[in-house]
Amino acid sequence: MQKKRWRKVSIVRKMLTFAIAAIALMALLYVHVEFPASEVTKLPDKLPTQHEFSSQKLSRERSWIQELAPPHLPKAPLAARKLDVASRNGSLEKLWKPPPNRDHVPCVAASPLYTLPPESRGYLLVHANGGLNQMRAGICDMVAVARIINATLVIPELDKRSFWQDSSNFSNVFDEDHFINSLKNDVNVVKKLPKELASATKAVKHFRSWSGVDYYEEEIARLWDEYQIIRAAKSDSRLANNNLPPDIQKLRCRACYEALRFAPKIEAMGKMLVDRMRSYGPYIALHLRFEKDMLAFSGCTHDLSPEEADELKAIRENTTWWKVKEIDPVEQRSKGYCPLTPREVGLFLSGLGFPSNTPIYIAAGEIYGGDSHMYDMLLRYPLLMNKEKLASIEELEPFVNHASQLAALDYIVSVESDIFIPTRTLVRLFDKIDQGTMKEGKNLSNRIIETHRRRQGSPRKRKGPISGTKGTDRFRSEEAFYVNPLPDCLCRKESSYMNNSQSIR
Repeated sequence: MQKKRWRKVSIVRKMLTFAIAAIALMALLYVHVEFPASEVTKLPDKLPTQHEFSSQKLSRERSWIQELAPPHLPKAPLAARKLDVASRNGSLEKLWKPPPNRDHVPCVAASPLYTLPPESRGYLLVHANGGLNQMRAGICDMVAVARIINATLVIPELDKRSFWQDSSNFSNVFDEDHFINSLKNDVNVVKKLPKELASATKAVKHFRSWSGVDYYEEEIARLWDEYQIIRAAKSDSRLANNNLPPDIQKLRCRACYEALRFAPKIEAMGKMLVDRMRSYGPYIALHLRFEKDMLAFSGCTHDLSPEEADELKAIRENTTWWKVKEIDPVEQRSKGYCPLTPREVGLFLSGLGFPSNTPIYIAAGEIYGGDSHMYDMLLRYPLLMNKEKLASIEELEPFVNHASQLAALDYIVSVESDIFIPTRTLVRLFDKIDQGTMKEGKNLSNRIIETHRRRQGSPRKRKGPISGTKGTDRFRSEEAFYVNPLPDCLCRKESSYMNNSQSIR
């Protein structure tokens, strides 16, 4: 019955899991973190290459990943194999129980008034900036923009100037043909510009952040009078979260959850990693954002040594296109812009009641500081797994040096996990432990459990702006569309006891 119940809600859980994992505070997520604001509009396009840092430190950062890495999948430890049985008892059963979906189902179909794409007025080129999740969201928004301005969308260009210098093209990460065919009733999509327009003058625009339909119909569509090609210089946070036509909102969801599918080789590798992770029983996917590029950009230095903090500051100062150089790390952390440290994540999981033999998948790149920052968490939870431990060097070789493709693998394993945990909450609670005003134990555990009682992923309506905020701060305070696409793309199903018909509201 338990497995059957999980299967019933798997589709909704996947949509919600992506929403939580996908951007979770557009301010701080996935391969490269972004702050969608007018002052800091994007995650860095570029950081110094890895070779600019000492090979000795890079080796130390990788060591925890490669420790005990098997040439092929090892047998799950006996304790882990017994975890599924143990989780049926007492409080552990509650920990692994999926949150109620409250009879919500996906509802992304267009309305009866929706028409086929109108005649195209020109071509829209898109530079998708940021990390994997930022690019995903930006691409889906640009699909909607193309519909609004009657444009033919050219397959977007992925960010190649970011920290990891990823050379991946769209077709290396996503299933290009599926993307084009899935959107044929919504937007005309082509792989490249016609040859006769290759050298044509382009209108290069930085679309205004969080803009509505009026902006695109009046200001951007006006460019068709002079140009055949419009190039969107950035794609992050260029479309409003709210107050858009229902069919535009549903189009964003169709693009995100149906059209934007990963390339076949990534899907196959991701499935293999999931199967191998499943051999350990139910597992947690942990989005551990303690990475060099994120920490440097956001100015988060909690638990770092003075030398590490200085290194991150130097990176930020030497990256010319990062607008904000002086950052107060204490203020950043207090505002929730910093991830929990690996040590704090261990405290959090222990406080919730997860035993030490819990299988955990680390969805992240290289953890900054390596062993020195992972030590405490490894002591608490030795069954920490990742791509490098689940797969052989030969199996991962096609994806090496392609950060977006590696992040896509993490995405798949995270979506299929039993529990997904972003790491940005409970900062004030853990600061009390550091200050000596609270100790680890029952009191801490009760506080953690109470704090997360209503944060377990059940469907709820997307939050609007914080009262009293104005301008860009108002938009910034809203819950992002892809963080929570309800009510636009999730509807409540009501079953009739009188017959087999169902109604959606």
